[in-house]
Amino acid sequence: MSEVGRLLRHWRDDRRISQLDLSARAGVSARHLSFVETGRSRPTSEMILRLAEELNVPLRARNELLLAGGFAPFYPEKSDDRSLDTILRALRTVLAGHEPCPAVLVDRHWTMVDANNGVARFTAGCAPELLEPPVNVLRLALHPDGMAPRIENLAQWRTHVLHRLDRQTAATGDPVLRELRQELADYPGGSTRDEPDGLVVPLRFDGLSFFSMTSVLGTPRDVTLSELAVEAFLPADPATAEALRPEMAGSVHGSRAG
Repeated sequence: MSEVGRLLRHWRDDRRISQLDLSARAGVSARHLSFVETGRSRPTSEMILRLAEELNVPLRARNELLLAGGFAPFYPEKSDDRSLDTILRALRTVLAGHEPCPAVLVDRHWTMVDANNGVARFTAGCAPELLEPPVNVLRLALHPDGMAPRIENLAQWRTHVLHRLDRQTAATGDPVLRELRQELADYPGGSTRDEPDGLVVPLRFDGLSFFSMTSVLGTPRDVTLSELAVEAFLPADPATAEALRPEMAGSVHGSRAG
């Protein structure tokens, strides 16, 4: 079996799609797909990308498939580029727009890329070593020297975070996420199988209640940008909204003054 065939088979098995279903979606014969997976046929770069699209393979992994097939990566990865800076500046505006609600910009491993001023509500009192770059926001949340002691529904929130990380790891196959999940699972805090008592799983922190909202770029063609997400924490109940209202009013007036 060729390396690209092995990887394609891995992603197809991971997505639980049969050869017949994938061949129909991609417009190739099941026989030819079988030959590609076993190494009897060498796929073109166009076929690799077509199969990867139907399998919803992340952009970074699509480049790995192309390299395994003997082709150059198709999707760029801009870590130092003027166009990337423009988008990052725009995302900082999004972060600031959520204030005083906490909001962070994270990468694929939940490393903090940027944050707004509202995040100080969460980080106050956390151990200094957890705040030294690179800051992993999931580690910061669940570590016993981080936010965990002030999370009033720690078992529920911890269960939610671990389940979410399970889904992300399954979707990406990222070994770093798998290791992070194991680390977080070893922290104290318990777990729960109880159903949420509201419309969303809340983060109850220091007497306030938030729900999280994740925003990603809708049409990324760059590996770096495809892996960025804004995680914002918004009021989950009227009491929290009321408590934040004076700060919200201050943020609005401050923006107009600026």
